[in-house]
Amino acid sequence: MKNLIDTHCHLYDKSFDEDRPLASKRAQENGLINILMPNIDVASLPRMLELYQSDPSFFRPMLGLHPCSVAENYKEELSLLKSSLEDAAFIAIGEIGIDKYWSLDYLIQQIDAFEHQIDWAIQLDLPIVIHCRDAYPEILDILEQKKHPGLQGVLHCFTGSQSDAERLIDMGFYLGLGGVLTFKNGGLAEWIQSIPLDRILLETDAPYLAPTPYRGKRNEPSYLVQVAQKLADIHESPLETIAVKTTENAVKLFNL
Repeated sequence: MKNLIDTHCHLYDKSFDEDRPLASKRAQENGLINILMPNIDVASLPRMLELYQSDPSFFRPMLGLHPCSVAENYKEELSLLKSSLEDAAFIAIGEIGIDKYWSLDYLIQQIDAFEHQIDWAIQLDLPIVIHCRDAYPEILDILEQKKHPGLQGVLHCFTGSQSDAERLIDMGFYLGLGGVLTFKNGGLAEWIQSIPLDRILLETDAPYLAPTPYRGKRNEPSYLVQVAQKLADIHESPLETIAVKTTENAVKLFNL
């Protein structure tokens, strides 16, 4: 048994409506002991919580406003989300962050939402799960400005540079590695061995970013083993060693 934890998975997504129980079963058959679920806005919250309540020992929920969900009404969304924070056993604030890839229309609002949600995490002593696309300088600067003894978290789907990684680790953050690690031109495999295993989490981001050899297809949590195996190959370590270490990291960060 590999005892893996998928630290970032949207199994409540509609793309799983026809086979969600089977996808969950396949994950458990492939050694997963937990699936951690970030939400992205108020609308996604009920679907995620319904799945969490179906098996609270296996699924664990987070709460946050995704940067791509930030629009004119973002303050109202934040208010509604904050009022939900006491209603369930949320393990993190996420996913939150800045995304400059899809649109710059609400960049100022994205930054404001990100900073507000970091403040929630500090107040509630919860980790943050960060989405970053084309915004590493901004994200890192904000984290350094917000530096606090209780602030910790993970940069999910990490695709930054080695120096970005080192800055994050210096602040006590983890790197979330997923399907991109397995991509031929993903860029991570060349230097990720220099990052200590006690700063790495594994994730799928399902249904997105399926690892090789499933690239281009719908991702699912059972494919986490491909990411773990790639990391094991890079570190020239047994798969079981990678599973034990990354699971310890997830348990520690998310207080599982």
